[in-house]
Amino acid sequence: MPQYMLSVHHDGSDIVPDTGAYADDAEMQEAFAAVGAFNERMMAEGKWVFGGGLEMPDTSTTVRLQDGETVLTDGPYSETKEFLGGFWVLELADLDEALALGREAAVACKGDVEVRPFQAEPQPE
Repeated sequence: MPQYMLSVHHDGSDIVPDTGAYADDAEMQEAFAAVGAFNERMMAEGKWVFGGGLEMPDTSTTVRLQDGETVLTDGPYSETKEFLGGFWVLELADLDEALALGREAAVACKGDVEVRPFQAEPQPE
């Protein structure tokens, strides 16, 4: 069965200290409850592969390859307002199901969700 990644994106303009991309603690708790219910349903239906929320971009470290050596740099890979806030990897029947669940995920997390299929695994000969 194909796998799809549903990734949550934030535009960065709505970041509030202590609540991230949510206006206040109440909105954040509402989103967390809705996402938790979505997660539990995906697990119960056998669609869940993996998922999780990510810390803010300023907690990241980028590992770059320069002249054959690795160099560590504090912060995200690229300077941009938009960032990845979390994601799900789900096993689904097809793109139609992935898009339907992407709509539900966007409502639950109160954010934009990108739906993207994984590349098919090569089949052994």
